[in-house]
Amino acid sequence: MSRLNVISPERIDFVGADRNTMVGDRWCPANPRGSVLFLHGGGQTRHSWARTAERLAAAGWTAITVDARGHGDSAWTAQYRLDDFVADLREILDQLETPRAVVGASLGGRTILTAEGENPSMCSAVALVDIAPNINRAEQQRVQSFLGAAPDGFRSLDEAAAAIDAYRPGGTKRNPQGLRKNLRQRDDGRWYWHWDPKFLEFGTDPENSSTERLNRAASGISVPTLLVRGTRSGMVSADSAADLMNRIPHGELAEVDAGHMITGDDNGVFTERLTTFFDEHAASRRNL
Repeated sequence: MSRLNVISPERIDFVGADRNTMVGDRWCPANPRGSVLFLHGGGQTRHSWARTAERLAAAGWTAITVDARGHGDSAWTAQYRLDDFVADLREILDQLETPRAVVGASLGGRTILTAEGENPSMCSAVALVDIAPNINRAEQQRVQSFLGAAPDGFRSLDEAAAAIDAYRPGGTKRNPQGLRKNLRQRDDGRWYWHWDPKFLEFGTDPENSSTERLNRAASGISVPTLLVRGTRSGMVSADSAADLMNRIPHGELAEVDAGHMITGDDNGVFTERLTTFFDEHAASRRNL
């Protein structure tokens, strides 16, 4: 994308399902072609989408990123169930202009899959990033173990970056200073993940990752759908992706050379594929 088209984001606040405050950023081009809402994965923040949102806005789309409940600058809440994240999404969509496409990674994708499948045509289009009903449970446990591995925080940003690099070998090395948006330094001088530790309970409840429920939801999706899978992902296998596409026969599958954290591993290729998906459906008059 041309740097001449760079658009600065503005803060936007939403009200969630429990009247909880949810904080987002919005990139608004002069003559928007449509709106795209981004939902991050568990343990991340809205800033994980910043480069993609900026590039999408440069291509003419209003891009909105939002911190999930208990993450980033959004409010911590009493509970973190899949139904709570789904209810928050519905509230946010009610507060946005229509039509609106939605992109979600991991937890965000699971939220979209459930919300759209159980209440069809909430969204105008959906893009699911390395998530499917049938996932590798061992890899899911590895993610949960990583998220809970530093309850006492990190001595420095360098230590946090090293922990991330060890968790995802082969990925792009993290810039420690770039982690300032994902961690917060407390009075004790240590750096802590910028999310509610209670969120870890999400992974202990099997109802939050029910394969049966997600499969039913997938079969109910009728809007344009894109699944982006990382070929080095341990979370979503080729067979799992194929099964999801069988349940969404009009869906499109794109594979990129990346791990589960696709936006960080291969952001340029991911954004290019996402932009192509939106351009194609806009050109075919399928409103986004």
